[in-house]
Amino acid sequence: MIAVENLSKRYGEQAAVDDVSFVCTPGTVTGFLGPNGAGKSTTMRMICGLTPPSAGRATVAGRPYRSLPNPGREVGVLLDASAQHPGRTGREVLTLAARTMGLGTRQVTEKLELVGLGGVAAKRRVRAYSLGMRQRLGLAHALLGDPVVLVLDEPANGLDPEGIFWMRGLLRDFADRGGTVLLSSHLLREVQEVADRLVVIGGGRIVAQGEKAELLASTGTLVRAREPHRLRAALIAAGITVAAAADGTLIAEAETGAVGQAAADGAVVLTELRPAENGLEELFLRLTAGETIKESLR
Repeated sequence: MIAVENLSKRYGEQAAVDDVSFVCTPGTVTGFLGPNGAGKSTTMRMICGLTPPSAGRATVAGRPYRSLPNPGREVGVLLDASAQHPGRTGREVLTLAARTMGLGTRQVTEKLELVGLGGVAAKRRVRAYSLGMRQRLGLAHALLGDPVVLVLDEPANGLDPEGIFWMRGLLRDFADRGGTVLLSSHLLREVQEVADRLVVIGGGRIVAQGEKAELLASTGTLVRAREPHRLRAALIAAGITVAAAADGTLIAEAETGAVGQAAADGAVVLTELRPAENGLEELFLRLTAGETIKESLR
């Protein structure tokens, strides 16, 4: 179990994370979502004891991470797949970690085989690994101590479609056996497939959290135009709440008829108008619209 209580992190006047609270329970995969710079990685680093919080606390398996006597046996962590010694082989990386945790070589072989890095791949030096192979090695490292909790930041980055499908099954099986998974990823469709709960962060604050089915039950209208800024202004003038993505797509909190009428009143030519699908991408756009726009302007 992971418990985050009123967690904050400030750098001078800037609040990277602001009063964040959520719980990840055993037997579930929690998708942790937000735009770049929203505070996801900082939150995960605080959970894992790598960044001290300015306020609040986070516990894993009932204790702060730094208080765990042998963290790798209880919490598997993958925050940066490139944080591995390039001159060591995959087997050497895991063997050193196993010795640190007080494990034998059997677990090393098992985990290398589990992630598809057995045989010749285990003998190659990390500098010769592709990004996808480094991600697999990072997952093997996270699973090495047979932990009950996994904290994973963008674990699918660099994996091919087959690898992403494999990882989805791996995480689902881990949770179904009673494990707790906190998963941050920009691959929203994959998160939608595997997650039970969602926590969405924007601007350092939680903007939504809850069961996936409940959060995806909301409705709206997806609309596009050749002049998205004029469309957005017309919808706002009509009193319609909108969320905007960097590509000009708008999600309007109104029925299609009202949206079409607002566009017509503003003399805006539409290229697409339809009910928004109750999918994670649409939810993400609605909840993080301001942060998405800010990111596109940088």
